[in-house]
Amino acid sequence: MPDLFAWWTQNSASPPLALGLRSSKAFILATISLAVFTDIFLYGVIVPVIPFALTQRAAVRQQDVQYWVSVLLAVYGAALLAASPVCGWAADRSASRRSPLLLGLLALAASTAMLCVGNSIGVLVAGRVLQGISAAVVWTVGLALLVDTVGQKDVGQAMGWVGLSMSMGVLVAPLLGGVVFERGGYNAVFAMAFGLIGVDVVLRLLLVEKKVARRWLKEPGEVDGETVVGARAGEQTGNEAAGLEDDSARSSPVDKAPKESEPASIEPQPPASPSPPTTLKRRIVANLPPIITLLASRRLLAALWGCLVQASLLTSFDSVLPLFVRATFGWTSTGAGLIFLPIVLPSFLGPLVGWLSDRYGPRWLATAGFVFSAPFLVLLRLVRHDSLGQKALLCALLFLVGVGLDLVMAPLMAEITYVVEAKEKKRPGLFGPAGAYAQAYGLFNVAFAGGCLVGPLWAGMVNERAGWGTMAWSLALLSLVSAVPTVIWTGGLVTRKMRRPREEKGLAGEAEAAV
Repeated sequence: MPDLFAWWTQNSASPPLALGLRSSKAFILATISLAVFTDIFLYGVIVPVIPFALTQRAAVRQQDVQYWVSVLLAVYGAALLAASPVCGWAADRSASRRSPLLLGLLALAASTAMLCVGNSIGVLVAGRVLQGISAAVVWTVGLALLVDTVGQKDVGQAMGWVGLSMSMGVLVAPLLGGVVFERGGYNAVFAMAFGLIGVDVVLRLLLVEKKVARRWLKEPGEVDGETVVGARAGEQTGNEAAGLEDDSARSSPVDKAPKESEPASIEPQPPASPSPPTTLKRRIVANLPPIITLLASRRLLAALWGCLVQASLLTSFDSVLPLFVRATFGWTSTGAGLIFLPIVLPSFLGPLVGWLSDRYGPRWLATAGFVFSAPFLVLLRLVRHDSLGQKALLCALLFLVGVGLDLVMAPLMAEITYVVEAKEKKRPGLFGPAGAYAQAYGLFNVAFAGGCLVGPLWAGMVNERAGWGTMAWSLALLSLVSAVPTVIWTGGLVTRKMRRPREEKGLAGEAEAAV
């Protein structure tokens, strides 16, 4: 039993086999990306079979199927919303990120088994609740582990790969679920699901966290497991400079430099102590829960709002697009599934967008994404009748909308990391030794889940009451309005970023004049 516990916690005296590979950035990125894909896939693959499960297994009357389908979707979202902050809080206080990931996978396997064998409404609802909790673990703990592994420098590109995995799950799951259910039946769908869970289990068991691997592997710049602090410790990359909080004040180098004309003071002056109100304020802030401290940041709120709107725009088509192509073009369920392909294909650009975000910062990419999407959302109103040209126009417009939304996803996910980094740089130790990455991504998960709830409701209700054209321009307006807080707050207050180069230029001019 002790050997099993040591193996589970990776606390054995001897190093694990293939330690370099299992703790590498590429392997951990692949594991988390597959975990995200598995979560999204298992959410979507059972959607085509839920009506069958309700009528044939749970004995639900046909007229009540729509109600219970909505309930099963809603309880998943409710569990995801409720569990995300809790999972983030627990993960930041856990000694290991790997153990919560494995427990989350057990919850996912249990939920899938309950949905497979469930023959009552209660069992099916419980299965969806467990599925939502598992999703909360993957998105909070998994993304926090990814940030721990790749660091701030490459977090944008890593989030691009995660976004690609998510989009692939959204695309592939309903298609495979419908085809396999039609050809192989109910149990074949779940056999496919359990096969994917098996692969995910293997990768999560093989994963070795960086902090565990450091017991046996020394990375460049480390001596006896401690990082040597070099000249780069005080440097800031473009993203780190963007990570400074908007309300922080930086002292000028001119203020810190001693003046040559100043005579030395005869009596040393005691350092000024902070005023009692300032000291009290700092103590209050230090004692606040990390999640409250994060929510007090306007910069983080702007990022969360952008994530919510991006999810709303992406999922808004779920409730209207299949019905629209069936009514306008007479397409079957296969065509209604394939029409999502143009909006998902741009997600393959995710790693490139993430790399650009790492290099140039998230502000302008995310803003450009919202602005770029707006005109093409408006132009969707031009698709009105059945013709080859109209079909091609719809596919082209959806593709361009997908490009715009892809410009938003990875930069804003990376921005959440930058906010946590900025607050920890401003007040070292603010979030404790474990940091607050998991809690920050728990908030992201809440925002994204909220968007997945708002988007289909918005589009469905507007389309039903005012038509396709009004639905299109209302989504465009939402996208355009969301560009405003994004450009103002992403990366810190934009006016501070524009003022700093002018201040530094003025200080340089004063220094030259003094010489």
